[in-house]
Amino acid sequence: MQQTDACAALSITPFLTDRDAGGPNTHGNIYQAIGVEPIINCRGTFTIIGGSVERPEVLQAMEAAAGYFVQYDELAAAVGQKLAHITGAEWGLIASGCAAGIRHVTTACVTGGNPEKLVRIPNLSGFDKTQVIIPRSSRNVYDHAVRNVGVEIIMVDTPQQLEQAINPKTAMIYFVTGRASDADQPLSLERMAAIAAPWGVPILADAAAENLTLPPVHLARGATVVTYSGGKALCGPQCAGLVLGRKDLLISAWQASAPHHGPGRDDKIGKEEIMGMLAAVEAWVTRDHEQEWQNWLAILADIARHVTTIAGVTTDVAEPTSLTNRAPSLSIRWDPEALHITGEEVAEDFARKSPRIAVGSSDDDNSASIRITPSQMQPGNAQVVAERIHTILTQKRTPRSKSMEPAGVDLSGPWDLTIDYSTSTSHHRLLLTQDGNWIEGVHESDFSTQDIRGTIEADRVKLHSAASQPGDLVPFLFSGTWAADATADATADATTDATAGAITGSIHLGEYLTATFAAHRCQRQRPRRPITIPGGPPLAT
Repeated sequence: MQQTDACAALSITPFLTDRDAGGPNTHGNIYQAIGVEPIINCRGTFTIIGGSVERPEVLQAMEAAAGYFVQYDELAAAVGQKLAHITGAEWGLIASGCAAGIRHVTTACVTGGNPEKLVRIPNLSGFDKTQVIIPRSSRNVYDHAVRNVGVEIIMVDTPQQLEQAINPKTAMIYFVTGRASDADQPLSLERMAAIAAPWGVPILADAAAENLTLPPVHLARGATVVTYSGGKALCGPQCAGLVLGRKDLLISAWQASAPHHGPGRDDKIGKEEIMGMLAAVEAWVTRDHEQEWQNWLAILADIARHVTTIAGVTTDVAEPTSLTNRAPSLSIRWDPEALHITGEEVAEDFARKSPRIAVGSSDDDNSASIRITPSQMQPGNAQVVAERIHTILTQKRTPRSKSMEPAGVDLSGPWDLTIDYSTSTSHHRLLLTQDGNWIEGVHESDFSTQDIRGTIEADRVKLHSAASQPGDLVPFLFSGTWAADATADATADATTDATAGAITGSIHLGEYLTATFAAHRCQRQRPRRPITIPGGPPLAT
């Protein structure tokens, strides 16, 4: 990312000067001071847009903790005891995020607190405990925190498979809290605990996005340790996580974390964040959660009243009762054929134009919608959001054409695909079939083969595939243009023959940023030989 001269000239110093002086801010938002446009968060506690807004008590605790020095082991012991007193758990640990807590607990289960083992991770040669069992329904992008320790992942689907999988090498069972682990499910937490107990195998419950229960419900149901994100419902520091459970295991987990050297040194957390997270847990006990819920409903009611003045627009409020991402939400629906805009298009417009607003969206054949979650909205946001929605849904738009521009070329066949990432190049392969504007086929990437689909209008090509493995998905959204080779025979029929051309453009990789690509038709010719079918079994091998 190249820095422009305009960006280099920006500074946050005037903003800080105003704050220190206690005077009015005349320089706008601190992020705008470096050229970054902030976002009104109507989506909830998503890390990629900042998680949650830290509570005043959290900010005050962090500021109060600054300027002092403490011995970190002493701090961890005092905080662990304090968390036990507040939550009813046996002990507590504050890590640099929920994922860091998961990683430290996994390390503790593998090493047993033995530092000679600790410093060898992720090389587990000679270790007694090298396997972690995960229900298939719990595989997710966050279980990298488990995998990074170097363990072998064993997936199970049933209690019978769990009974067969558990063995002396099993270090831990990891699962994500939610419906799949409820008491009436085959792999309920209670059933997993009963199977694990005779083996003495710890169970880690990943409750990152849940509301904190006191005492923690998952520990009462049989989990050994439960982890929470600091930057979600607790509204603590975004770079902090809460770990509650068995004391001896959490002391081993603390040994595996910074400031101690070893594989967890990179998960460093500051004393300020530790005290801020502690303040968030203390505040959770005294917060008026029912009043917060009513405040959220009032925000949604204000927005609903404003947007339902538009003909054809309807709303409804969902009030979930589960612990995960627990907040009401407002769905705003309309007929996309009547208003000539989809929910996805509204969300994209809001994301790219100021004032930027993050909303959820959904579309089907007969209905378009956006979804508003108020838990992280700030004073004044509701009016801005309501007016923005009203404006975009009342704009006059011409009906969109349902016909597609004819394809300018037939892309059917094999293609050699070169992808240039930020610091490396990969060589993939495409095998495409085309029916008018519609394309489908196979994408062979570096480590997997997956379906690909897309469209072509004139020379504009859009393709979509996704490389997946348990817990992970990498999307490939190709946006490119086909062009004939400048050296090709000028008499060639460029509308039907892509042999002498190439597709070039960019790839949107979802959360993994972007890349560029170039695809050329595969010119390799395989030899054509007749095939002889034997009349019987071979006479020699």
